[in-house]
Amino acid sequence: MDIQVIEKEDINVVGICWNGTYSQLGTISSLFRNMEQRLDEVSYQTDEPVLIAPFHSRETELTYYVTKPVEKISQIPAGMVGFTIPSKNYVFTTYKGSLDGVENTYLQMFSWMQEYGYEQDHHALSLEIYKEKYKHQNANGDLYFEIYLPVKSYKKNNQ
Repeated sequence: MDIQVIEKEDINVVGICWNGTYSQLGTISSLFRNMEQRLDEVSYQTDEPVLIAPFHSRETELTYYVTKPVEKISQIPAGMVGFTIPSKNYVFTTYKGSLDGVENTYLQMFSWMQEYGYEQDHHALSLEIYKEKYKHQNANGDLYFEIYLPVKSYKKNNQ
């Protein structure tokens, strides 16, 4: 697994939000279908062919968003939210595989962070980025997406 530390600039997003327990994670796939059906309601979409899934993870639950990047946050459709993901340093990797392997990938990333002295920023959003060109592949359970875990410290020498 190739893990890197990168910086991402501010990203404006508009989309839908869900909050639940880890045992309810199966609900998330329906969020993507719902967002796909409502994409034409989102104004000022960027040309970037992606859906961004920012999330707050806590000990017993998480808040998960499925969003579309936008040029500006304006005219937010009913039942949606709009916000800016601030510029941040992230530990990054690309995940390829089945749903069963996702958790192990996150565990490997946490281990890598610990080994190289990076501390996760638990106050910032983690990100999963789903590119349009892998939409059908992802829908069939052959997952391909990017994972970004926010970090408090950035040490270029440890890459």
